[in-house]
Amino acid sequence: MILRDVFAKTVADLKAHNIEGAERDARALLAHAIDLPADRLTMEGDKVLTKEDLWRVSESVSRRCQGEPVARIIGQRLFWGRYFTITPDVLDPRGDTESLIEQALHKPADMILDLGTGSGCIGLTLLCEWSKAQLVATDISPPALSVAQENAERLGVTSRVTFLHADWASHPDLHQYKGGFDLIVSNPPYIADHELATLERDVRAFDPLIALSPGQNALAAYEIIAAQAKDFLVPKGRLIVEIGHRLGDAVQNIFSSHGYDEISVLKDFEQNDRVVACHKPPS
Repeated sequence: MILRDVFAKTVADLKAHNIEGAERDARALLAHAIDLPADRLTMEGDKVLTKEDLWRVSESVSRRCQGEPVARIIGQRLFWGRYFTITPDVLDPRGDTESLIEQALHKPADMILDLGTGSGCIGLTLLCEWSKAQLVATDISPPALSVAQENAERLGVTSRVTFLHADWASHPDLHQYKGGFDLIVSNPPYIADHELATLERDVRAFDPLIALSPGQNALAAYEIIAAQAKDFLVPKGRLIVEIGHRLGDAVQNIFSSHGYDEISVLKDFEQNDRVVACHKPPS
């Protein structure tokens, strides 16, 4: 079969399974399956696909028809203009998290701590935006750290990042950085376990549970981060976290109770509460 016909069949198959954006998804899946830039699919419409090509296309389309997100199938996600490798061990970065990046970029930082780095999309994006910055990134999951390390290598920032296997800021090697970070960022798990069933299937079925839910208490991670971060921030250093859209007031109260100031709840691009930012007091 030629590429043009395979594309048409792929679109039809996806539409038959009620996949929104069928043409967009077909382009991404075909481009990945046959290793061809998506913008060349039309120009290469007469290309004859091999049996191996057709098998890879069929497998990818089957996975998409079963509800698996395109990014999971192709193993990468575009985030803040850069592609990040993702695996089943890390969250699939979403546009909501770019709101945290937007807020962080309001003021440059030299030393950044990324707690629960996952794919590294937050901390590594900031490294790419600030060419002289240094990053320490922690995660409790060794496989997640491996993904972040791979992304650091792809982005060419390995020399400026230190990865630590740690539960938030608990690693002993972090002691040397006490009082040394001018920015701490995190996208912690914030879905209470009883709320997991309400999530969209592409999140519930394919994102790692450890990165979605802290258990019964949706605020558990924020309590830990608020308690730990203060020791690691310079005076007036910033702490910025992603939140669930109903958690703004609660997280604000947690940070206030731990003595942070200039606390603000910020909205994402869809005008939902998505980020809480605050400062360590000057003294």
